[in-house]
Amino acid sequence: MKHTISALVENRSGVLAHISTLFSARGFNIDSLAVGETDDPAVSKMTIVLDADERILEQVVKQLRKLIDVIKVQDLTGQNFIDRELVLVKINATPATRSEIMQTVDIFRAKIVDAKPRSLTVELTGDADKINGFLELVGEFGIKDIVRTGKIAMARGNK
Repeated sequence: MKHTISALVENRSGVLAHISTLFSARGFNIDSLAVGETDDPAVSKMTIVLDADERILEQVVKQLRKLIDVIKVQDLTGQNFIDRELVLVKINATPATRSEIMQTVDIFRAKIVDAKPRSLTVELTGDADKINGFLELVGEFGIKDIVRTGKIAMARGNK
């Protein structure tokens, strides 16, 4: 089962390497990892997605909590949370296909961020299903290049 873990960590050199080493040393594979500074420049938030059973998840959370650089760990799986990914995709675009690609971009509420004679570069945010659906449709035109962030997530507010 896929699990989404949110961790607040000290924002300093080596923390990411330390945490990723923890996973690799125990043979755990990270499906997605996104890290960014919070409103406090001394703290970063990590969103880690892994495919694990409950026993492995419990080990991961316990090991993360033992690390000195980790401030807080939360398993968001099963909770009410918001998640998003970002993708930039450069799509083959000919004069004959350009309008159809632009219609698909509009349907998915994406944004064209660069246009060249033979390509369109599109930015799209959403959950994994939305992004996968978009990529499936535009894949028919040919994808020249793609970059995709990992999942970012946060618990929904109680109030």
